[in-house]
Amino acid sequence: MQASPAPSPATQRRERVHEAVRELMAEQGFRVSMDAVASRAGCSKQTLYAHFGSKQELLRSVMQEHLDLATARLDDTAGDMRTVLVEFAIQHLQRISEPTVLATCQLLSAEAMQFPEEARTLYQDGCATLQQRLADWLHVAMQRGQLRPYHPQQAAELLLGMIVGLDFERQRFSVPFRDDDPQRQHWAEFAVDAFLRAFAVDVQSSAGLAASPTATSLHLVPKP
Repeated sequence: MQASPAPSPATQRRERVHEAVRELMAEQGFRVSMDAVASRAGCSKQTLYAHFGSKQELLRSVMQEHLDLATARLDDTAGDMRTVLVEFAIQHLQRISEPTVLATCQLLSAEAMQFPEEARTLYQDGCATLQQRLADWLHVAMQRGQLRPYHPQQAAELLLGMIVGLDFERQRFSVPFRDDDPQRQHWAEFAVDAFLRAFAVDVQSSAGLAASPTATSLHLVPKP
């Protein structure tokens, strides 16, 4: 088997910069500066501006990389639906359990009122984009008749909430949480299976079912 080529100097530099940003965000929140990033990454501030243009674009680049990794499984639109969603759920649970992610979220939440514009931008580039990518995947499944038609963004928000549950809150308040792979696997399967049951296609009525919240919300309640 042929070995993978070594990363180029530009790729290695980008990785160092991204890692520096992640570390500093966990330490300094919105107050992180380009000077601090350059110092931590071992490059000049001029290099940062040459490659990223601004602090906002640098943060967006880091978030884009995070989302690409978090949603990589969703690139598969032809695989088994349950398998894809369970693997996506497990990866999501693993990422929100990373110490730097938790520390960053706690710090940014505390500073959001002081930096409202930065907070809104980070939310749009992070949470909102994650929801939209999942919504796009679910929309394809709905169009194929694999899921009952419904508003994809709302379905994605529901699924994300089911995946995370109260685990992130448990971490924030330093109480026991699902901190190993078997526990995350069990919860991911439980959440995905519950979601798939809620959005299972009703064969008898799907042909004439309108894809509007009013028409479909009644079918969210499992049949006795």
